[in-house]
Amino acid sequence: MTTTLLVAVVVAALAVLAAQFLRRQKPEPPTQTPWTVPAQLDRHDFARPDAPWLVVAFTSATCEACASTATKCEVLASDFVSVQIVDYQADKDLHKRYGIDAVPTTVVADAHGVVRASFVGPMSATDLWAAV
Repeated sequence: MTTTLLVAVVVAALAVLAAQFLRRQKPEPPTQTPWTVPAQLDRHDFARPDAPWLVVAFTSATCEACASTATKCEVLASDFVSVQIVDYQADKDLHKRYGIDAVPTTVVADAHGVVRASFVGPMSATDLWAAV
């Protein structure tokens, strides 16, 4: 009976130690994107600041994925959606102003310039349409 009691005490002690060890473990932080995406746009930096929605594709002439991104964005142009393609080689100042460090970067902003959706890298047309 003393052997059984000793085994029970050792198992209980190991369980307590394991619980304390696990409690001290911190969960992994959520994945963070290393790319900068603006949270706010000055609508006067872009064409048609009075349109209810603005879709901006920050692109580069040297980027293969940028052409398809620009095409997907341009389809959205309407009375309600202003679309602007901002090529790095043609407009470096806007890329720098908004801290764009990866292309293609696409942002969807409301009438006040608040970015409601963003995509870094290629996106599907369905995802872009859903964002607007």
